[in-house]
This record gives sequence, structure tokens and C-alpha cells, in this order.
Amino acid sequence: MGQERSAAETDESGPLDTFRQFFALERDVLVLSLAMFAFSLGFQMTNRFLPEYIVALGASGFVVGLFGTVGNVVSAVFPYPGGAISDRIGSRYALTLFGLISTLGLGVWLVAPNLGAVTVAGVTIQPWIWIFVGLLFAQGWKSFGLGATFAVVKQATDPSRLAAGFASTETFRRIAFLIGPVLAALLIGLHPDFTVSFQYVLAVAVVFGIIGTVAQHLLYDASGDSIGDSFDGIDQIKRDLREMPAPLRPLLVGDTLVRFANGMVYVFFVLVITQFYQVGFETTVSLASFSYALDLSPEAFFGFLLGVEMLIALVSMAPAAKAAERVGLKPVVALGFAVYALFPIVLIGGPELLDPVMSLQWAMVLIFAFSGLRFAGLPSHKALIVGPAEQGSGGRVTGTYYLLRNTIVIPSAALGGYLWEFVSPEVAFTIAAAIGVIGTGYFLAFGEEFEAYV
Repeated sequence: MGQERSAAETDESGPLDTFRQFFALERDVLVLSLAMFAFSLGFQMTNRFLPEYIVALGASGFVVGLFGTVGNVVSAVFPYPGGAISDRIGSRYALTLFGLISTLGLGVWLVAPNLGAVTVAGVTIQPWIWIFVGLLFAQGWKSFGLGATFAVVKQATDPSRLAAGFASTETFRRIAFLIGPVLAALLIGLHPDFTVSFQYVLAVAVVFGIIGTVAQHLLYDASGDSIGDSFDGIDQIKRDLREMPAPLRPLLVGDTLVRFANGMVYVFFVLVITQFYQVGFETTVSLASFSYALDLSPEAFFGFLLGVEMLIALVSMAPAAKAAERVGLKPVVALGFAVYALFPIVLIGGPELLDPVMSLQWAMVLIFAFSGLRFAGLPSHKALIVGPAEQGSGGRVTGTYYLLRNTIVIPSAALGGYLWEFVSPEVAFTIAAAIGVIGTGYFLAFGEEFEAYV
């Protein structure tokens, strides 16, 4: 692991090189990238549409906010034990277990509308409750497996090339982010009832979950796994918190504020398109003597907007990781934080500012293209998290970081849901942007650079 790379490899740059280098990666990173593709495809086909699914099953905007908060709880609680399990039993078996759990959750989402309202001890359980239940399982690979995926890349990559290593895996993961929502949009268009058409999406996602689980278990070479110490319970959590590498602390503070801001409004992005602006997409595509009228519902249009967002992310991530080798990780991470911070106010207020020069539908395309730039700093961000960790402890360091960050972020979606439902969407998104700007400023002022990039 961590083998030296040739000078020719080191000098390569550009987004296309990431695709070519993919097949030259260590076997475990290659398999991880393939598994990331399968699970990300299934999750991104479904996750961003779930708020609309919940509303279609009878929930209010405030319940959507609570759903986001439960997701924050899962994101906070799962990474640490997931990282500890990975360090203890190895990435192969850990990721297989987490894949099975995640696929089960997708299945629960699939059958939720068919369960109907159930009365238990005089209490009526609405169908949307099952979406909450499924969430506890569906995020299994994404959250439980977070530490394992970080550890695999760290084991296989030279310290000075960590951003490039994460860019390779992230690029293929983001290809799934690009394809998933667009595929979902096509499936949603197959039936006029969103609840039914979204079940088509969920069924396909279950298939991808099964494929990803089987593929990573059969193909992953566990011989290179570094196994850490056994888990000592709460005392170990406390020790890991105390021993967190010092360079992570200012990054953690800034990142937490930015993510709190994003968490306030993230689950409402789809509702901005489908309910706040109620904007679809209409155009006529002409080629020679052939013309085709394209008419997308707001739900389907949202899927294509996510595709635009991921296209920009794919184009920008590899060059940004290469730039980090020249200017350092900190400036690239700060760029991503800044876009995260500004996007809520751009989304809720930008269309009005752009109204004199372009239509609402094209304004949304431009706005989501801007959003894609927030992912440019993601590989550098991950490198800045796991870089200072000692070999064999990458999973727990990552889990500790996300445990702290995501625990603080837990109430963000509920706060955003309250403001959305009982004050106004504009206020919710403006407050979120303000918090994000503060977090970005803090990181710029106090964030530290990873020594390998100095």
C-alpha cells in the first residue's frame, strides 16, 4: 500500500486523467470505487426525492424537517461505530454488512405506500412513518461505511497524493450522482402518480444495492487491511476525542457551521422546485427536420437539475485536487465551503435577480450549475480530515470527526423545517446562508494546512 508513483503519473492532470488512472489504482481502491458507484447510484436516485415522497404520503413541511433531523442523527451516530467496526474486522466484511443493511432500507422505502395507515394500540401510524424507519437502514453503507472508505484510500495512497486519491474515488462516485437523478427523472415520467413512479425508482435502487454488496464482497482483497485495536466502548470514544489531531479542530468548527447551515435547507431543495417556484422545463429540441417537444414536470426537472449539478462537480473535482498540490488543501476546501454557504440564498433569491435576463427554468439550471462547484473542494476536504491520522486508525479518526460534526448538526433540519412551515422559506434560507458564511470565515482565519501539502 502507499506505493511510490512514477513521475509521469505525478505530472498528469485534468479530469480525463482521473478516468485513465482509475484502472491503475490499487485493487482495493478500485473495488471501493465500483461499490461507491453502485450504492451512490441507488441512494442518489432516491434520497433527494424523499421529501417530495413524504409529502405525497401525507406529511407536512415540518415533518420533512424532522426527517432531515433524523437523517442528521444517523449521520452523527453511525460513522463512529462504523469506523471502529472497520478498524476491528477489516473493510471487506464491514462494507458487506453495511451494504446489506442499506439495501434493506431501500426495500422498506419501496413498500411504504403499500403498508397504508396502521393502527397500533389506538395510535394511527401513517405511511410516511415507514420512510423514517427505512432511513435508519438505508444510510447504512453511506454512514456506517464512512470510516471504512476513508481508511481504504489512506492505506493505498501516498500522503502527498491523498487529495488525488480521493478525487479518483469521488469522481466515480459523482458519476453515479450524475446518472442517478437523471435516471430517476426518466422513471418518474413513466407514471402520472408520483408515488407510483417513485416506487419504480426505488425498485431499481434495490437492484443496485444488491449488485454493490455482492461485487464488493467477492472482489475486495482484504489482505492489505490494517486491523486496529478492539473497541473499548465509551472510554475509547472519550480517548479518541481527546487525541483527535490538532489540525482537525479549526476545520471541524468551520465545517460544522457550514454543514449546520446546509442541513437547515438541504431537504427543502426539491420543494423549492416543486412547490415554492413550481417550475418545470419546457423546450423544443430540433435537429435537421426533426423536432421534439420536451415537457418535464417539476419533480422530473429537479432530477435533471441534480444532473447539471453533478456534471459541474465532475468537471471541477480533479482539477481542484491537482490545484491543491500546488496551492495547498486549505484554499480549495475554503472554496467549497463558500459555495455551500452561499447556495441557499442564491437558490431562494437568485431567480428574481436573474428574471430580467433569463426565464425561471434557465435560471434554475444556472443556479444548480453554481451549486456543483461546492464539490470541487470535497477530495481536499477528505484529505485534510484523514491525512493527520496514524496508520490503522483512519477509520476511528474519521468516525470521531463526523461524530462531533454531525451531532451538532442534528437539530438543523428541524430548525429549518420550523422556519419553512411557520415563518417563511425565505427566512429559513437567509439564516442558513448567514451561518454558512460565518463558518467559512472561521476556517479561512484559523484553519491549518496538512503538512504533506505545505
